[in-house]
Amino acid sequence: MGMASSTKQDKPSSVKRVAVIGAGVSGLAAAYKLKSCGFDVTVFEAEGRAGGKLRSISHNGLIWDEGANSMTESEVEVQDLLDNLGLRDKQQYPISQSKRYVVRNGQPVLIPTNPIALITSNILSTQSKFQIFLEPFMWKKRNSKIADDQTQESVGGFFQRHFGKEVVDYLIDPFLGGTSAADPESLSMQHSFPELWTLENRFGSVVGGLIQSKLFSKKDKSGGTKGSVEKKKRPRGSFSFQGGMQTLADTLCKELDKDELKLSSKILSLSYDHNVKSLTGNWTVSSATNSDKNSHGLSVDAVIMTAPLCNVKEMEITKRGTLFPLNFLPEVTYLPLTVVITTFKKENVKKPLEGFGVLVPSVEQKNGLKTLGTLFSSMLFPDRAPNDLHLYTTFVGGTRNKELAYASTDELKQVVSADLKQLLGAEGEPDFINRFTWKKAFPLYGRNYHLVMEAIETMEKNLPGFFYAGNHKGGLSVGKAIASGCKAADLVISYLDTSSDQNRTDMEK
Repeated sequence: MGMASSTKQDKPSSVKRVAVIGAGVSGLAAAYKLKSCGFDVTVFEAEGRAGGKLRSISHNGLIWDEGANSMTESEVEVQDLLDNLGLRDKQQYPISQSKRYVVRNGQPVLIPTNPIALITSNILSTQSKFQIFLEPFMWKKRNSKIADDQTQESVGGFFQRHFGKEVVDYLIDPFLGGTSAADPESLSMQHSFPELWTLENRFGSVVGGLIQSKLFSKKDKSGGTKGSVEKKKRPRGSFSFQGGMQTLADTLCKELDKDELKLSSKILSLSYDHNVKSLTGNWTVSSATNSDKNSHGLSVDAVIMTAPLCNVKEMEITKRGTLFPLNFLPEVTYLPLTVVITTFKKENVKKPLEGFGVLVPSVEQKNGLKTLGTLFSSMLFPDRAPNDLHLYTTFVGGTRNKELAYASTDELKQVVSADLKQLLGAEGEPDFINRFTWKKAFPLYGRNYHLVMEAIETMEKNLPGFFYAGNHKGGLSVGKAIASGCKAADLVISYLDTSSDQNRTDMEK
């Protein structure tokens, strides 16, 4: 062991350094991957804590999440990360997660989870059910006027063409409110559901396309996948961790040393200077901490940026001594979201529902409901509250009710209590209330989102060794953010491999 570490100090030039900016889950995942591949890593975080939108609180026997409440592992990067971190035994799968409700006519109705349940369910009218089953034969092609600029189609427009307005109002709208705080009209189909978008372009029909692509992928896989069957079958669906979602961020942080994670460190400037002669980094990252306002420079070989674009815009980036203007970065719209935690004594909740939670479609505002939805947190994870209490996590705000996100705690208490009374028969005031407001909960993948993607590409193309990751790129979910961080780490690794080969050839000349 001693030998290995001493050789590392003899040849400092051979170890490449990478700066990761932002200690949300995408930055932490990128840093972990780089470190385990033998790179020197420094993570800079402007806030005083790491974890970003993973934020769990323990208080008087209650545990709740103020940010993401669960995640899935559909991405292979997530599966690898959980394996490598040894987090499998801390994963918490919710009890009865298949039961999810949506409000119809002011009351919760179980969301059908399969085609048979959809036929028998009273969530949709008979006409809408027919429209779903006949969709492969009856779907309307994109209007040729739209087709010229089909990238502009909204999520609402897309699903309405295929399935009609009722499906949009009662299935798509509440789902979007619960996952991105946005509404069907303001979201771009191409950026929000790229897989379905591609299916339509390939097969025309969404239902037909899903069936065909499922059939094809099954056929392909049966060939050589004997080995993977032996892997332990894992429960599917969403999960959290013992202690809440922040356990994932904390575990990633434990993999970093004290000096590798710099909290309360604001980035002042990033400057790129290509210098063939020097074997040390081409980037200088200048930062200042809250306690020490003097700037500190760190020389690195590559930069992974995971800060929101609105923050990147404020950074000073120079390239070979000239200011690199960021005026091409578009304004990103952010949606505010307030997470309201309440507890009620079990005997005061007259119609408790078993399951994951209830989503409120926008059209149900006419029935007096003002929230986006509520998760039945202590029903899902019994360790989150004492036995005699129900702990609820309610979401307020988004595009539907921006102002309400900033309302006083008293007003939020009234609003949440009223909704929970109507939906679950919760009587009286909650025993406990806590609120947390994200002013910028989610970037909105709106109709001009291609401009955001192009701007990120422009930065990466014009700044050698600069890579962008995070929820502004490729999806809002925790899993997609992790995948985005891991992909950026892979790009850095191949970039530094090629540049060190380049350096060697330059020196040999």
